[in-house]
Amino acid sequence: MSRLSLVNIRQGTKSVPRFSQGNTLPLVQRPFGMTAFAPQTERNGSWYYHPDSHSIEGIRLTHQPSPWISDYGTFLMTPQNDIVANSAGGAWGGHRPADDVMTPSTVKIRFLRSICDFEITPTERGAVGRLHFDTDRPSVLSLLPVMGDYTYTFVPEKNEVIGTTTGHSGDIAENFKMFFVLRFPEGAVDFAKSKIGADGSEKGFCHLALTGRDTEFSLGTSYLSADYAEAVIDREIAGRRFDEVLAENDAIWEERLGRIDAEFDDPKTERTFYTCLWRTFLYPHKCYELTADGKPVHYAPYDGSCREGVRYTDNGFWDTYRTVYPLFVKIARDEFAEMLEGFVNDYRECGWLPRWISIGEVGCMPSTLIDAVIATAVVNGIGSRKTWEDALDGMLNHANHNGPLPRFGRNGAESYVKFGYVPRNEHGESVNLTLDAAYGDWCIATVAKALGRDELVPEYERRAKNYKNLFDPETGFMRGRDTDGKMADDFDPVKWGGEYTEASAWQSTFAVPHDIEGLCALYGGEDKLLEKLDALFALPPVYRVHGYGGEIHEMTEMAAVDLGQFAVSNQPSFHLPFIYAYLGLPEKAAYWAHKAALEHFSDEADGFPGDEDNGTTAAWFIFVCLGEYPLCPGKIENVKFPGLAKSWKINV
Repeated sequence: MSRLSLVNIRQGTKSVPRFSQGNTLPLVQRPFGMTAFAPQTERNGSWYYHPDSHSIEGIRLTHQPSPWISDYGTFLMTPQNDIVANSAGGAWGGHRPADDVMTPSTVKIRFLRSICDFEITPTERGAVGRLHFDTDRPSVLSLLPVMGDYTYTFVPEKNEVIGTTTGHSGDIAENFKMFFVLRFPEGAVDFAKSKIGADGSEKGFCHLALTGRDTEFSLGTSYLSADYAEAVIDREIAGRRFDEVLAENDAIWEERLGRIDAEFDDPKTERTFYTCLWRTFLYPHKCYELTADGKPVHYAPYDGSCREGVRYTDNGFWDTYRTVYPLFVKIARDEFAEMLEGFVNDYRECGWLPRWISIGEVGCMPSTLIDAVIATAVVNGIGSRKTWEDALDGMLNHANHNGPLPRFGRNGAESYVKFGYVPRNEHGESVNLTLDAAYGDWCIATVAKALGRDELVPEYERRAKNYKNLFDPETGFMRGRDTDGKMADDFDPVKWGGEYTEASAWQSTFAVPHDIEGLCALYGGEDKLLEKLDALFALPPVYRVHGYGGEIHEMTEMAAVDLGQFAVSNQPSFHLPFIYAYLGLPEKAAYWAHKAALEHFSDEADGFPGDEDNGTTAAWFIFVCLGEYPLCPGKIENVKFPGLAKSWKINV
């Protein structure tokens, strides 16, 4: 059976900034590949693809991990003739969305304005492209600007164009530049008639004059140099034609999708399962290259240097620790080990473990949930002892010291150490900062135990109980305290923001995955905690904008799914049904998990109930199908409940 044929890469793409049904892109790339490609249909910032759009601006080289983070190292490839434009806004034309071919291995678009079929199939750091024009009009392949500054150099003796772009957004990336090389067959480009220029915003364009109706080209990219980009073409493509590389991609994806052999009674659920499984293999992206003798090297964004070793990027650990890395324990252990080494390399190079990384540190979400990723790896024996030791050093650093900028480390770390909580009058989102810090301290104790650092264990086990400092027995919620220990006079559990991160007190109070027994004790026993959980699911999905000053899309999406205060549309709610399973009610866990999965997930363009962040929402669906869930990443055992799959096995 071809599982590849079950995958719809448009899943979750029918999104707009105010309502997410995934906020995804139809990405064509290798598993964890450095370079990806997607059609660009819109001039709408990071929301540049919509599946219903009949316009097409080109196929975009992209690294975008989320529309909220934006892209970097990107440009647009557009076939043109007739009137040739210098920007996407002038070059756009029509296409028929139903005729587009999109698989994990290739994207093929019929550009109606230029009467051209244009398709791309990727390698890890490059691609092979193919164009066919049904016209004798003089045609060009245009490289059009997206963000940043561009340069181009023609090298006719090599049949190449060498380009650079500096574009990146919202992160720290010293002297960032992506180099790219397009290599054509001899005589396929008339360099004398080709044109380099700039539009009104000084973002360069390049029009490559093609000499025939049909041509293929090879593309290589690098964050280090043009020589490295050329080496990508020589090593990863090695003179092969489009169809050979496409067949290799199909085989690679079939192997990845075959790592879980799952059977379903419902074909729709089967399609959704394998489409979600595909998404879990997209992120994080490889961000390292190979020397001539095969040694890994990478661009270091903190000082702009070239460093030895591997690096991975495009990941927000606040999201992905919950489901993605626990799933990798089952289906991608070797890849997980290399990812962990890359994350720890960031600490070795800049002194801080990554928090939310694009090409450099963005730090857009709070806390240091990479603690849970590290603990998950250590307890499952993934990675080397040296990597674990260095990771623990990084964990101890951000657990006790404020970062040089708010995007580094735990926000409010030193106040947390002083008070046993993050004061609400010093930091926003103080409740979640405190709860995440307590869980992170439990992760530190877990890693310290595994490494024989027994002197650390009592202190961090004690700190792991700090969540208790915020429990309000009168209301039964976690609430912020100021530096005098006082809670706010006005309290409404459906107010979002303020002391809470993308949530209200209802979604945040249960964020104690490492100590459910202790949480039960605060409520007066398991029965009382179950009553509180029942109330969460029974309440209507009402909310107040409060700390955000206006509605954020996560509020809209919680109301849309209509599962009470269980906002399956966003990560803080992911674990809520599975507390039932932990407390001995697996059927009740299954009821809510199945209801959410079957009513609000599909393989279609509206296939998610909210943001699909770097595989984390897709992996949630996978676990619901398997009938187990990582309630506390960093513990080996998952909670069990009846799953949607009638049978499954891991093939790794």
